[in-house]
Amino acid sequence: KVVSEVLERNNMPGAVCALCCGGSDVGEAMATDTRLPLLSFTGSTAVGHKVGVKVQDRFGKPLLELGGNNAIIVAEDANLDMVAQSVVFACVGTAGQRCTTTRRLILHTKVYDAVLSRLVKAYQSVLKRLGDPLDENTLYGPLHSADSIKRFTATIEKAVKAGGKIEFGGKVIERPGFYVEPTIITGLAHDAEVVHTETFAPIVYVLRANNVDEAISWNNEVKQGLSSSIFTQDLATLFKWIGPKGSDCGIVNVNIPTSGAEIGGAFGGEKHTGGGRESGSDSWKQYMRRSTITINHSSSLTLAQGIKFE
Repeated sequence: KVVSEVLERNNMPGAVCALCCGGSDVGEAMATDTRLPLLSFTGSTAVGHKVGVKVQDRFGKPLLELGGNNAIIVAEDANLDMVAQSVVFACVGTAGQRCTTTRRLILHTKVYDAVLSRLVKAYQSVLKRLGDPLDENTLYGPLHSADSIKRFTATIEKAVKAGGKIEFGGKVIERPGFYVEPTIITGLAHDAEVVHTETFAPIVYVLRANNVDEAISWNNEVKQGLSSSIFTQDLATLFKWIGPKGSDCGIVNVNIPTSGAEIGGAFGGEKHTGGGRESGSDSWKQYMRRSTITINHSSSLTLAQGIKFE
């Protein structure tokens, strides 16, 4: 409906955009249809891999924006007031159902206890504004389906079995709708299987790092490379983070959370996130065919490498 209104307002024909509803059968047909030179897919890494292979098999162009296992690093010199607000926004916003949601919080050991304490208090206040997402006073809404509830509970069980400690939340909220408590889990190894698995739910794993270098290596060790963030006031740390030895993600933030992307910035990531870019000033180039055009306006012919035919 929104797209139709925009097209009508700009005197564009309705055929510019068509909505095709369906399951894997529709996706399969689009991925293999040679009339579609480019196919953009936003979704899971597993499905994106299948789409990419199908499109490339026919020499089409896939544009993939896939999953993310995003981390926020908090250095020892970070502004902790700013950190608390940012982490809550990035972990709890949209009930943890954004591809840029923060899944891992990597804290320098010197600020670990202080940040964790603030975070637990902030999560308590979030539940006071739980409700209908269409209500402007609501801060925290539901998951999108019953299957999401099952994945949430299964992930919590797996994390606890692996040695994780629930610092806050971890339960399904008994009320109409698919509501769960935003959850904070500590005590897991940085490379635990559950920590390296993206779960579309408001679950954050809090990790303790001894230094920034260790934290950066943990940020980069997951398969995905979508969004990342560091909180620091040190310029040397900042430039290390945004440089070749820093974050390997497509979105690299400093003193802002992993979610809440700017419309002007290229949106997408590296590694298993797919390498595609949507939005941003450069994204339109992805949808165009690049041609190198040379026109000879003279009456003589100049050949490459100075070759001449007598």
